[in-house]
Amino acid sequence: MIKHDFLIIGSGLAGLTYALKVARHFPKKQIAVVTKAAANESNTKYAQGGMAVVMDNVTDSYDQHIQDTIIAGDGLCDPEIVEMVVKEAPERLNELLSWGAEFDKTKSGSFDLGREGGHSQNRILHHKDITGYELEETLLSQVAECKNISLLSHHFAVDLITNHHVQAWKGRESNRCFGAYVLDEKTGKIETYRSHITLLASGGIGQVYQNTTNPKVATGDGVAMAYRAKARIQHMEFVQFHPTALYDTRPGQTFLISEAVRGFGAVLRNRRGQLFMENYDERKELASRDIVSRAIDSELKKSGDDYVYLDCRHLEPKAFESHFPNILQKCKELGIDWRKDMIPVVPAAHYLCGGVVTNAFGQTQIANLYACGECAYTGLHGANRLASNSLLEALIFAHRCYEKSVTEIEIEAEEVEVPEWSEKGTTNPKELILITHNKKEVQAIMSNYVGIVRSDIRLNRASNRLKVLYEETEDLYRKTKISPQLAELRNLITIAYLIVKQSQERTENRGGFYKEA
Repeated sequence: MIKHDFLIIGSGLAGLTYALKVARHFPKKQIAVVTKAAANESNTKYAQGGMAVVMDNVTDSYDQHIQDTIIAGDGLCDPEIVEMVVKEAPERLNELLSWGAEFDKTKSGSFDLGREGGHSQNRILHHKDITGYELEETLLSQVAECKNISLLSHHFAVDLITNHHVQAWKGRESNRCFGAYVLDEKTGKIETYRSHITLLASGGIGQVYQNTTNPKVATGDGVAMAYRAKARIQHMEFVQFHPTALYDTRPGQTFLISEAVRGFGAVLRNRRGQLFMENYDERKELASRDIVSRAIDSELKKSGDDYVYLDCRHLEPKAFESHFPNILQKCKELGIDWRKDMIPVVPAAHYLCGGVVTNAFGQTQIANLYACGECAYTGLHGANRLASNSLLEALIFAHRCYEKSVTEIEIEAEEVEVPEWSEKGTTNPKELILITHNKKEVQAIMSNYVGIVRSDIRLNRASNRLKVLYEETEDLYRKTKISPQLAELRNLITIAYLIVKQSQERTENRGGFYKEA
């Protein structure tokens, strides 16, 4: 058994911010951050656009940012949470700046504020078009200075340890988290990580679809573990599809063309070169993501085409290249000259608006278990996330999780006997093809039947097929030694089930959810 005071599952912005804060508050306590890939591989790293913060109180205001968020969330945001996040943003920004994060500035020295879909004012702070990468590197450099943080890469959290694992707590009404079982991918051994406080900061679920802007690690592990541990999971039907991923015939992680490009003035055209957004929303290209994604989906269904175009040819070259060097480099690699050519784009799975339900301090229904970042449902995003509110949410709730948990850990915790992981009766897998085939089948089911526009017929078909995959995988899980591939497949099936089930239960269309009658 390996004991720590704090266990953090995930090394994105949410997890690292929390780790840094508790480590500095308790220099003598031990903090473990487990991450299943390299320490810097997370959804944070790929966030291009930026972070929404009200900086200009002359043309902008807290009320405008609050209203923009609530409008995007289509009536399902928690107004108190929205107000809290928007008003606490400047303080968290100043903290980031003190840690060394850099954002683009104008020649006069003020922040160069961008604008994205759904925002009524320019309020997006950015670092070129690699804002997430800048923040991730800033946090990693700060964490490296804390001797009481163990940053454990290639460590896969398999399951949370809760009451039903602990003999002394079986049958108690209040469920409690005691840590997690973690697979060390180098040794192949599953270790028991005992902790007083556990934070889920495991990121998104994009890999449940064939095409996603998310990296390979985004397999919904935290949400799936929390569901198995009996935590409350809500609003899984609200999967946000980013309207403009670079079209690619190969399945897997697609390259994101930031919303900020449309905020900069780029427009959408169909294959015939016609503008079409004015037919769907008066805000045209600056409508919220759910509207733009459905508009593109509608155009593609009408034309039978595989993609639409993002037209940047009319934009001022020097300023455009200065703002989006990473995007333009990718286009260049693919032989796309943005001055002459339009960029082929298509919607791709991007962000989960639902997740593990928490309160205003990131606490779940399970005692000593917190959730933060994309895996959590805090009430901020409602039915559809407003662009550039996710990095902000991660910072705000990491701080609030820290504030609450440092008071909880000072309460004397009851020592309990936690059993070690048992592999009795299991054998090494003979054929990994069973796992890889089932993963591809899950992704195909979700992409074909549970995409931007859904129907009860397609959802029922998805449910029936997922049931077969679930039974096959659970049988494999009982007989086979755990591998990251098997654990991810099991989690993806759980995520797919939750999305389908909660899509079937929803009877009205809101935000990112649209079901045909």
